[in-house]
Amino acid sequence: MRVFLDFEASSLAEESYPIEVGWVFEDGRAETHLIRPAPGWLDWDPLAEAVHRIPRELLLQRGAPHDEVARRVLDALAPHRVYASAPSWDGKWLSVLLRAAGLPRHAMRLNDVHEAHVEAAREALASVVDDGGLEAAVRQVLAEIAREARSPAHRALADAEQELGLWLDVRRAAQAYAGRLVARQGRRA
Repeated sequence: MRVFLDFEASSLAEESYPIEVGWVFEDGRAETHLIRPAPGWLDWDPLAEAVHRIPRELLLQRGAPHDEVARRVLDALAPHRVYASAPSWDGKWLSVLLRAAGLPRHAMRLNDVHEAHVEAAREALASVVDDGGLEAAVRQVLAEIAREARSPAHRALADAEQELGLWLDVRRAAQAYAGRLVARQGRRA
């Protein structure tokens, strides 16, 4: 099953660490966790806080222990195909979280959400578009959806849910495109 994941972080600096993680499965099941900083996680950027609006004090008071969150991430997501809109950044923070918990940092791989969009469009179009035109049709569907780009909320679950919504939009747009092609072909016959 596909899962869309997002992290919020202390900053974009080399020493940054994850402060919140959220994910949503394609069937709508979702989780989010504030992460209490591990010992040694000291980096903090007030400008980043102004964006995500999660004060460090909140993490210290209500955040779940980093090692519990790391285990939960692996237990819930490792068997699935996980997508992120910024897999290099989210992968960095996943790695930081796993290492701090003493878990293998490559225990789970994040895929680029664009791959999920391409897969969704191909699945919907493959039965009605010949191989020679499939990639052009996929590009056209993705271009239609790209025009509807949304700004991130900068909260992990909301951003993960936004990615699920975008994937669903791609699927619907590809199905509609396929329907239009079938209708056109039916009129020509």
